[in-house]
Amino acid sequence: MATIDALRVFSGNANPLLAKEICDYLEIPLGAIEVSSFADGETCVHISENVRGGDVFVIQPTCPPVNQHVMELLTMIDAFNRSSARRITAVIPYYGYGRQDRKSQPRVPITSKLVANLITTAGTDRVLTMDLHAGQIQGFFDIPVDNLFATPIIVDYFKQKNITDLILVAPDPGGVERTRAVARKLGVSMAIIDKRREAKNVSQVMNVIGEVEGKNLLILDDIIDTAGTLAEAVNALKRNGALNIYACATHPVLSGPAIDRINDAPLKEVVVTNTIPLGEKRLKTDKITVLSVANLLGEAIKRINQETSVSSLFI
Repeated sequence: MATIDALRVFSGNANPLLAKEICDYLEIPLGAIEVSSFADGETCVHISENVRGGDVFVIQPTCPPVNQHVMELLTMIDAFNRSSARRITAVIPYYGYGRQDRKSQPRVPITSKLVANLITTAGTDRVLTMDLHAGQIQGFFDIPVDNLFATPIIVDYFKQKNITDLILVAPDPGGVERTRAVARKLGVSMAIIDKRREAKNVSQVMNVIGEVEGKNLLILDDIIDTAGTLAEAVNALKRNGALNIYACATHPVLSGPAIDRINDAPLKEVVVTNTIPLGEKRLKTDKITVLSVANLLGEAIKRINQETSVSSLFI
């Protein structure tokens, strides 16, 4: 059985604060590595300590700028592979390209599968990620994948708020299964937003399925990108007589007009996790609450290192 003494945790430039929190939980120092770019933009990596025989975990969400962070991840994995690490685990709290998981129309790629191939070919032995956009992405890898869920953290937060007359809302039919599971844990009922997507990042709400009049609502999603879907959903729910409306999502991508839409929408609070760093976006709104997933990821890393069960975290 591997011991925690062989454990090494390193971070790229995507989310070093999360990596530091994970190392604090594990009570180990963050590994020394330099990830930079040449003048022409090429990624350059130098590992500043011996990793031969080590159980290496590379923490790098592939969040915006997505392509740069994907390349950093691939280059780091290659560097560790060539430095004789015993095992390399890619810890990807947010899996970019996860929404391109199928052919939704003719002559388009399945980029989620392509990125999985690249990560595997670079020399990764296993992947640790969180709230994949679609469960089948795990099957795109030919190596072990542990897909963690932020649900327990979000459930605990809203249990403490003790909101009366709470109804959970799925923002689209694809989120029904996720919403039903959380509703069961909170002991509340649910509603569904029926929407039609007109184009990328553009959606139109069609109907609200379920009784929401006079209720406090919690919209549950995995990603908030431009917040267009969220804003449309909130407006539709308000038209149907909803009281206070909350929203939560694991991954705060928050592209383009997202912050403005959140500020303009009649939202009480938006709860997200720190899989993606918010940076200065955090200063532009007082509606966003950030919950940390560092302890959950840290515990999963410890269990992988010690060859014990990860799935039991959610039993």
